[in-house]
Amino acid sequence: MTVPRDLEPALPDDADAAEAAAIAATVRAHLAADDDANDGGASAWTGRRWRFRGRVAALQRRRVRVPAAAPPDAWTAAGRTDRY
Repeated sequence: MTVPRDLEPALPDDADAAEAAAIAATVRAHLAADDDANDGGASAWTGRRWRFRGRVAALQRRRVRVPAAAPPDAWTAAGRTDRY
């Protein structure tokens, strides 16, 4: 993933390795979310919905079928688990 020069984050001079890694992870997650939003998130949600199904099974101790049309936002989808 390439970050445009004008969006390149500036790390503080006194940042240690852990802080630099946390900043890099945050930027990467933000850019990935932006990529998902630009392509509609459909391809990313396809893989994540199976993981979401497993999480519902583990936490609610029931098997569900998460429809392809389920909202890709995890918070919204979690609020609708009673419908799956």
